[in-house]
Amino acid sequence: MTQTTNSILMIRPRAFRMNEQTAVNNYYQKVLDNLLPATVNAKAQEEFDVFVQKLRAVGVNVIVVEDSSATDTPDSVFPNNWISFHGNGDVALYPMFAENRRLERREDLLDLLEDEGFEINNIMDYTSAEEDGYFLEGTGSVVLDRENDKAYCALSPRADEELFIEFCEDFEYTPVIFEAFQTVNGERKLIYHTNVMMSIGSTFAVICADAIDDKKERKMVLDSLKGDEKEVILISEEQMNTFAGNMLEVIGADERRYLVMSSAAFHSLTKKQIAQLEEHTTILSANLDTIEACGGGSARCMMAEVFLPREAE
Repeated sequence: MTQTTNSILMIRPRAFRMNEQTAVNNYYQKVLDNLLPATVNAKAQEEFDVFVQKLRAVGVNVIVVEDSSATDTPDSVFPNNWISFHGNGDVALYPMFAENRRLERREDLLDLLEDEGFEINNIMDYTSAEEDGYFLEGTGSVVLDRENDKAYCALSPRADEELFIEFCEDFEYTPVIFEAFQTVNGERKLIYHTNVMMSIGSTFAVICADAIDDKKERKMVLDSLKGDEKEVILISEEQMNTFAGNMLEVIGADERRYLVMSSAAFHSLTKKQIAQLEEHTTILSANLDTIEACGGGSARCMMAEVFLPREAE
């Protein structure tokens, strides 16, 4: 199984704003008091459109779907939390912490992907766990090393341990479980999504190891990455807070690999870190300031990778 794909699914926002239901444990979200909701949404749409243009310009196959007008879904721009697509033709649907995020799930997306020539064999539906108050928010909660059959998960109110282990058993991943923290008003609080503090590329990994307070867990995670011959590039908590951990490697034209991130993430990196990354991949960044501030998510969260097999011609 390859680590990266050329095809990604993205949802163009229609009612983007700060989601009050997710702000309770997403400490990255901010209210932009000086902007009207319509202005915030327009800015988010503009950032989204430019981002898509940049990806398409380097040959990434971006499948853009408009958000539904039938539902109030302020976080629809982050589809990777409710769905994932796998190389064996399986699709996973995930249980979401916020009730209004559950409205993002849409069956018509599967029809659309089949129309695009992708093959869907099986749907693994974990969403009934919502009824019991257990959650696992897709590739936000779970960072996959597809080549080495490992799944990394920082436990949080949005990432239940038993549910994560069940997912790993179903998809035949070895679970790597730990807790990651950030400092909020002087207190250490659990990071809501694993993909905020780490990203795994084909030959490298970016991680805020300082977020893993338990030294044994930190060593276990770093040893796991290094044991798979990934070059580990460490970022600070300050850099993590500008979404420098929220990156995704994708494939463009001519099989060229790109590491996609926001402008804020890129500008937080040191010259040494940029040089380390550029040994492995080409950096592509876009301004996502409004989406990051109100949504509390960044570039990686906006892209649901499509690893589904293509239907035979």
